[in-house]
Amino acid sequence: MRSFCLIGILFFFLLTGQTTEAQSFSDSLNAQTQLSQRGEVYFRFPVQIIENQPVVFEFISRFISIDAKKGGFIYAYANATGFRRFLEYGIHHEVLTPPSLLLHTRPWTVSNLKSTNDWNYYPTYPQYVTLMQQFASNYPQLCALDTIGTTTDGRLLLFAHIRSSKSLPKERPSFMYTSTIHGDETVGYVLMLRLIDYLLKNYGVDPTVTDLVDSLDIWINPLANPDGTYASGDASVSGATRYNANGVDLNRNFPDPALGDHPDGHSWQPETKAFMKLAEQHQFVVSANLHTGSEVVNYPWDTWQRRTADDDWWQLVSRQYADTVHTYNSSGYLTNLDNGISDGYDWYRITGGRQDYMNYYRHDREFTLELSAVKMPDPVEMPGFWNSNYRSLLNYMRQALYGFRGEVTDSLSGKPLYARVFILAHDVDNSDVYSDSVSGCYFRPVKGGTYDVTYSADGYVTKTYSGLVARDGHLTVQNVALKPDVNWITGHEKNKPFIYPNPSRGKITLKGITGMSTIKLYSLSGVLILSKNIMEDHSMDLSGLPRGTYIMIIENEGTQRIQKVVLY
Repeated sequence: MRSFCLIGILFFFLLTGQTTEAQSFSDSLNAQTQLSQRGEVYFRFPVQIIENQPVVFEFISRFISIDAKKGGFIYAYANATGFRRFLEYGIHHEVLTPPSLLLHTRPWTVSNLKSTNDWNYYPTYPQYVTLMQQFASNYPQLCALDTIGTTTDGRLLLFAHIRSSKSLPKERPSFMYTSTIHGDETVGYVLMLRLIDYLLKNYGVDPTVTDLVDSLDIWINPLANPDGTYASGDASVSGATRYNANGVDLNRNFPDPALGDHPDGHSWQPETKAFMKLAEQHQFVVSANLHTGSEVVNYPWDTWQRRTADDDWWQLVSRQYADTVHTYNSSGYLTNLDNGISDGYDWYRITGGRQDYMNYYRHDREFTLELSAVKMPDPVEMPGFWNSNYRSLLNYMRQALYGFRGEVTDSLSGKPLYARVFILAHDVDNSDVYSDSVSGCYFRPVKGGTYDVTYSADGYVTKTYSGLVARDGHLTVQNVALKPDVNWITGHEKNKPFIYPNPSRGKITLKGITGMSTIKLYSLSGVLILSKNIMEDHSMDLSGLPRGTYIMIIENEGTQRIQKVVLY
């Protein structure tokens, strides 16, 4: 359990003089108590701040964590530093009781996996670990337990990795579900445990489940922020916090396409690093991040007002998810915003979210699924959420199987190639995809239509296929054999120096260096990462850097050469 200094928090309230008309004394005391006991405060303020002071809202949203916009209010969380800065603006607000303090849970005794029936309880942390272990031990041919890292407080970040032996993992698309990156948003936590159980129990029994497990490489993480969920101790989720043990919102802690590496001003947390490393190691084709606080399918972008290249695909997929829910739940569930779907920016902007990180930096297709208007419902309601959502959850997984797919190989040797797959007059903002360097397989979900697709790889002649037809809910296979470009090395040497390979997994060589040269590597946000002098062709290992695009400036004999360096 984290601890905070109440005296220090009282001091900053007195120092900033914020016990004014904009904040009652009782609100001030409530905020102080929450910050001292939990490290975060939950509050709301009128939505008019967006309309009347959009620049102010844009700024304050970087140091408080916007949770939802509903009923004429903005709901938000803040740590001590963020709340102090919020108070400086004198915005009228109301401190609220945190959702997790409204919940009283009963213990859940797990004797063995097969004794769980309705999944209508929140497990303790040890019971959660036991469940994940038993999935793997009871179904060793289908499920492995993967630990991708540990949290600040030493809890495990666990994935159930589900796949059959029908094909090699790299020959099928990788799919990922994760939930509860905000520790007090727990509906997805239970639903993902139940989904793992459902897939394993129904493999070989239900044709839909069998086909999914045979066709996909499935990764499911029920609990992405265990320190937040069990902030009050391992025995109960009551008292859960949104933030991690360091008081950081993990869903604002990722690199952002618009604002760069650290939009929240915090270093990458252990949980963030673990998920980024997993995404670097596995080319996820489709994924989802499960939340609560609203009832809507939220698709990218969150950080940009402009639409993605695949906005029509996102609307189709999101609409299918919501409409399927509506078919099996007629009570008005999942109908927020545009009857259950919304572009993220249209709802409210966030920066540093995992959804935009996965789409922009990892070339993935990920949406954010808000499962419940109540952030932590009574666990006895979990069967109702499952019955409303499980068909949509399964259908969404199938999206990784549709669109274009195939293998890119060397036309002479037949070896697989790492190649860029780019749809002409369509792809923007990193919506293109890459084939796997081990298998040569690529997967490109796309809305039905006719497209011109270009395949390119370093050292090979680019090939374009015109008029490739994709159909919604169907697969189009296009295998590609690229011819080696015999003039590629010669051509580059004439315009030396150059970087090879590029893109790369991190190990690159600068060729064509003659005489003293200075190389400088920058992030896209302009941060200098390294600078060094070299005299000749030089090899470098950049594998320790986050995946993405960088700028390298090579100064050689009075000239300057600027090149992009892409790490995948």
